[in-house]
Amino acid sequence: MKYRLLLSLDTREEIVDAYEWYERQSVGLGEEFLRALETRLYSIQRNPLMHPVVHRQIRRSLTRKFPYGIFYHIEGSDVVVLACYHLSRKPKKW
Repeated sequence: MKYRLLLSLDTREEIVDAYEWYERQSVGLGEEFLRALETRLYSIQRNPLMHPVVHRQIRRSLTRKFPYGIFYHIEGSDVVVLACYHLSRKPKKW
């Protein structure tokens, strides 16, 4: 089955904020963050069932090198990304 990946507006804002923060730390680090995120999103889109359920029907995929989790659920042929969240933050917020 081919899945369609949908990112919420909040998720897009979280990604932009993280990118900007990493770029302020070191030029190019934001781009590296986006590449790591892109790789993980592609993996989720290809096989969303491979990542564990962490709460009800919400699954989490961890990025490599960066302490972020991508939280999503599956609705038919859609994968809805609810959050791209720094793992040190309180998970109840998302």
